[in-house]
Amino acid sequence: MDASLLRAARTAALQCLGVGAGDAVLVVTDPPCVEVGTALWEAAKEAGAEAMLLWLLPRKTHGSEPPQPVAEAMRHARVCFLPTSRSLTHTVARRQASEAGARVASLPGITPEIFQRAMDVDYHEVRALTLRVGNWLEQGTEVRLTSPAGTDLCLSIAGRTPVLDTGLYLEPGSFGNLPAGEAYVAPVEGTAEGVLVVDGSMAGVTGLDAPIRIEVIDGRAGAITGGRAAMELAELLTAAGEDARTLAELGVGTNASARISGHVLEDEKVLGTVHVALGANASFGGKVQVACHLDGILRRPSMWVDGRQVMREGELFG
Repeated sequence: MDASLLRAARTAALQCLGVGAGDAVLVVTDPPCVEVGTALWEAAKEAGAEAMLLWLLPRKTHGSEPPQPVAEAMRHARVCFLPTSRSLTHTVARRQASEAGARVASLPGITPEIFQRAMDVDYHEVRALTLRVGNWLEQGTEVRLTSPAGTDLCLSIAGRTPVLDTGLYLEPGSFGNLPAGEAYVAPVEGTAEGVLVVDGSMAGVTGLDAPIRIEVIDGRAGAITGGRAAMELAELLTAAGEDARTLAELGVGTNASARISGHVLEDEKVLGTVHVALGANASFGGKVQVACHLDGILRRPSMWVDGRQVMREGELFG
């Protein structure tokens, strides 16, 4: 096995999930992600855990339930790693595992390259930075966001509690993604106004051929212009329904090892970026439930919270 892949798996097992001797550790994977799955199993076995590796057939869509025997195994495990090509994050099986006390890390669509790169970081440092960003969002009410590409957007986060994805899932029932590193919040629906320009990457489209310019009015995406990617995004939103145009999330990346790769699992974690999503946000404090959640990554953003600048062209301070 590649040494750097195993090193990343050890970080995930030991530092992020706290795997120890005797822990019942279940790795659920499928053929596209089996290299990472096998590395996680090896790392758990090294730690003295009762390590189990379970292969699935790939699910048809993100959020499709695993077979019932898999769900039962997840519910009885102490630690679950879910490196699968289709996300198991928003499944009943995952929620039941968390409710039963399992520590769970989901790695949807993970590749060896992303795993090795974005796990090569001290997650205690990621946690400290994530808590600092989360504190700004927790105490703030109004946010302004700009970027050299043309973003100039204002929105309210009053009364909304941020989610802190630190990468350290050490308590029973704790859950998150790996790689990790972001603080995000659901803006108050109907409050966002201005222009959003996505110039890093955009979930759901086949690569970003040109920046996507989105006019935001009353908290919803209006006119969408740019190249082919802009047309693809507009078609996705139209197919998903009017609520998919809701400006649903504001997030700040806090992982210094992550790089923009075109894979949102990594892209939204990149230190020095901000991401803004359209679509659903009911699962993290918002009011919109729709079968669509699409993140757009902004390069070199500047951000103000209640008039105080906390980021200047990708540099966090304050």
